[in-house]
Amino acid sequence: MTAPTLDPDNPLARASALPYGLPDFASIRVEHIGPAIRAGIAQEVAEVEAIASDASPATVENVLDALELTGDLLDRALTVMSALLDADPTPELEDLEDELTAELSAHDDAMAMHAGVRARLVELAERVRRGEVACDEPARRLLDDRLRDVRRSGADLPAEQREELLRINVRLAELESAFSRTVVAASTAAGVHVRDVGRLAGLTEDEIASARAAAEDAGQDGWLVALGSPTQQEVQARLADRGLREEVHRAATARGAAGEHDSRGLVVEIVRLRAQRAALLGFRDHATYVTQVTTAGTPDRVREVLAPLVPGAVANAAAELADMQGVLDAELGDAAGPLAPWDVTWAGERLRRERHAIDDAALRPYLELDRVLEHGVFAAATALYGITFHARPDLHGYHREVRVWEVRAQDGTGLGLFLGDFLARPAKQGGAWSTALVDQSHLTGTRPVVLNVLNVARPAPGQPTLMTWDDVVTAFHETGHALHVLLSDVRRPSQSGTEVPQDVVEVPSQVNETWAWEPALLRRYAVHHATGEPLPDKTIERLRGSQHHGQGVATTEMLAATFLDLAWHSMTESELARALPDGADGVERFEQAALAAAGLDVPCVPPRYRSTYFAHVFGGGYDAAYYAYLWSEVLAADLVEWFHENGGLGREAGERFRRGLLAVGGSVDPMVAFERFRGRPASPVALLARRGLA
Repeated sequence: MTAPTLDPDNPLARASALPYGLPDFASIRVEHIGPAIRAGIAQEVAEVEAIASDASPATVENVLDALELTGDLLDRALTVMSALLDADPTPELEDLEDELTAELSAHDDAMAMHAGVRARLVELAERVRRGEVACDEPARRLLDDRLRDVRRSGADLPAEQREELLRINVRLAELESAFSRTVVAASTAAGVHVRDVGRLAGLTEDEIASARAAAEDAGQDGWLVALGSPTQQEVQARLADRGLREEVHRAATARGAAGEHDSRGLVVEIVRLRAQRAALLGFRDHATYVTQVTTAGTPDRVREVLAPLVPGAVANAAAELADMQGVLDAELGDAAGPLAPWDVTWAGERLRRERHAIDDAALRPYLELDRVLEHGVFAAATALYGITFHARPDLHGYHREVRVWEVRAQDGTGLGLFLGDFLARPAKQGGAWSTALVDQSHLTGTRPVVLNVLNVARPAPGQPTLMTWDDVVTAFHETGHALHVLLSDVRRPSQSGTEVPQDVVEVPSQVNETWAWEPALLRRYAVHHATGEPLPDKTIERLRGSQHHGQGVATTEMLAATFLDLAWHSMTESELARALPDGADGVERFEQAALAAAGLDVPCVPPRYRSTYFAHVFGGGYDAAYYAYLWSEVLAADLVEWFHENGGLGREAGERFRRGLLAVGGSVDPMVAFERFRGRPASPVALLARRGLA
């Protein structure tokens, strides 16, 4: 079979000539991506064959480093396609993804199972053992990881079982992609149409204007309340109309549960195939397979750490719900009835106002996007790491709203590029994320390019972009991921930045969140967009006092989603068949049983995500690993305590944190790096205090 050739005029044919290798999105069209991916597959096969057939003695350079240098064209094309699918998809691009899924899955398996590469890795390991080859800590870690990944790929299986594994992997890739798209479509379709603006009482003028614009974009009259990713919708905190709150809640929780965008069948089939794959590879279940390569090590260890949090979280949630019932009774009197799930965020916000005199709607005029970025998010990075952000209007992303900054070190040296795509759009995936478009690597000579994506409500034409407080914290969080990428200082791209075990990838982002609350920084970025007045000190004090408000409910929601994920992925195929004898129709019943078994069936507190729209888990990426958010928070809370012990938001502490944890990426075992930095293992004490569980 002749290898596909790539038109030299294809903008993906070579590394971008733009600064830092920023993809040339302005020149790239959908028709360029497929040919580049297919040519990239062929090129990587040839590169890997050359490494496998090398007859010279195995060394770090001709095995490990050589493997790092393969697949450049393929990676370049896939990075562009992934960024577009998440944030600026088109039907043509989604069709291309469907067309390529099987080919890419088969290619990944072929590379992972390559007998010649395995032989070279085994030879190198033996030469290292005999002392014939020097191997530093990062190289030793990479060698161990690659040998482990070969075993986990199924390379040792008999031919018939290998073929079955390949079939499963292809089908899973197709199903996970379908699930992600179904969730986006279901969320878009579930937006609540409002014809009477009076029903939007409680929302700000900007929010009402955004709802009007959303309706126009959808070809509807009136107003459209668009849905975010989680179960509890942030907008419910301000909607005075209880009936509308109920409509929004029911629309959110019904996503994927029936009709055109029913995802239940996808959930069951994905879980079944993951269980099949785990069994083929010699693991009891998918959770055991996944956690083998995390710092937790086993699902039992995850439960051992997180299960003790459940009673305290549920007790705190119950107390908070009782207080919320009081708010509802005071508002509606005899007509109140029992508190319902759609009352929780609204009543919680009322309590926050009463107890801390904090009103999220009143905060928004002080939280203008550009000011938050320049004087908050970027200023914190400057204070900690000495880096500065410089707008590059001459550079562009995949959409006209994407903005680009060059990041420079204290001495003016360029470190990389930071891209921001901040506003919500109809086809854009919900939530927020950070993606490395180019990895830092001394081996390849590349410097990092990182993209951060948010979904801040779009303002009315000519009006400033005002953020909610949750938006602000999210911006700091995602920038923590970006800083992990930008401040990486490693030899190999596979160990760069966020290339760490999944259950610690959230640590830098969770640490960075803490600076959103820093008083000195708040005084700089929380400034009224119209009057120029800073947020009053008393309001800052009250805002900080509200930091742990509602943690019982929030922690219970998170634990519920975590244990739901583990329940799905801790079953063998036969156990799944017994648990869901009626297949997709049993999904809701399974959820209820799983939550009850974990002690998390709390009235009015549903999981942060239900199965039918749990994209983290069934879209791929956090399957059997949603626990990573709470697991990471144990380390992050401990590190925040260290910062407070060492001067807080300052250059000296920031430099130590950068060198000890951010710069090393995945080149050092993260728990080893943590203990070297902290001088001891992580302690859960700070997390318990942070979550109100001490």
